[in-house]
Amino acid sequence: MIKLVACDLDGTLFNSDMTVSPANVKAVKNAQKNGIEFLIATGRAPRESRSILKKADLHTGFINLNGALVFNENNQLMIKHSISKPKAQQLVQLLHQAGFYFEILTTNQVYSEDLNQRIANVAHLMVDLNPLFDFKQAVAISAGNRSIMNMKQINSFEDLLKDPKIEVMKIIAFDARGHEAFVDIKKEIAAIGGLVVTSSSSSNIEINDYHAQKGIALLDYAKLKGIKREEIAAIGDNLNDESMIQAAGTGVAMGNAIPTIKNIAQVVTKRNNEDGVAYILNRFITNNNI
Repeated sequence: MIKLVACDLDGTLFNSDMTVSPANVKAVKNAQKNGIEFLIATGRAPRESRSILKKADLHTGFINLNGALVFNENNQLMIKHSISKPKAQQLVQLLHQAGFYFEILTTNQVYSEDLNQRIANVAHLMVDLNPLFDFKQAVAISAGNRSIMNMKQINSFEDLLKDPKIEVMKIIAFDARGHEAFVDIKKEIAAIGGLVVTSSSSSNIEINDYHAQKGIALLDYAKLKGIKREEIAAIGDNLNDESMIQAAGTGVAMGNAIPTIKNIAQVVTKRNNEDGVAYILNRFITNNNI
């Protein structure tokens, strides 16, 4: 019996225009009515993810920033894992030296040194996740999407980190050239130690404290709720979903998932543009009632 489902957003619950389809909304609500807790597990920041779910009229708990923050359905903070200030300073220095555009995410804010680059890089991400989009189309959607642009431009990350109140939860770096662009920097990040590097598309890397992984966060949350591993399902499409798909009793890959995720999942559902989340949730509800 499935009692808890953790679900990614981009490329998973979201369709290609980054909205939640009516079929997915209906299935999530139906799952909740049938005693299945639905937990969003995303690399996105709390404010950004909440505004999107509010639009879809969905009320859930959240694993945010890949597991750096975990909230229950009543918005109570259950788990927190930040990147230490000295490590964050090292990362900023490394990424600047290597010439990457990157962003710093805290509990309540996303910081950028260049909002124009933000738009371009989110557009590349959208094209990467949804090949039917052309770049111009994606730029227009990115620039006009309030949740995507809901961030703060600052002059200097170095100055930001001097603020004792700032706690870094995640750093995300972008490069349209794809995974090969990150090969060297990933080695340098590994040398710092105590960090984990994942990815939500071929055009980015996401850096967290080692304990801030979706899989670790999911199992920790389930333990607090008294839910066993075999009663957990996780749905995702990309590398930052790998740990939770491996951790869950039932790992579900989207039809549009990368091969690595399909290879480790027990089940492959339909694509994100075919309401793949609704399809698998309805199967869980049916199986639970047998």
